[in-house]
Amino acid sequence: MKGLVLLITKALVDNPDQVEVREVTGEKVTVLELKVADVDRGKIIGKEGRIIKSIKIIVNSASAKLDKRVTVEIVE
Repeated sequence: MKGLVLLITKALVDNPDQVEVREVTGEKVTVLELKVADVDRGKIIGKEGRIIKSIKIIVNSASAKLDKRVTVEIVE
């Protein structure tokens, strides 16, 4: 899932070298913490949060196929 988020995010931002994804595994859910440059944060969130919502839906669908629960969060 981490590679999927990296692939999607790097295609959307102006500074792909500053994209970082950290995987935090819990008992029931895995959280992917997404960190991008300050100038790219708006591009990842999108108008009314549409882009990040779409990324979350894609990751959720892919993780459901693997019987896992994965969420994506944007961190600073």
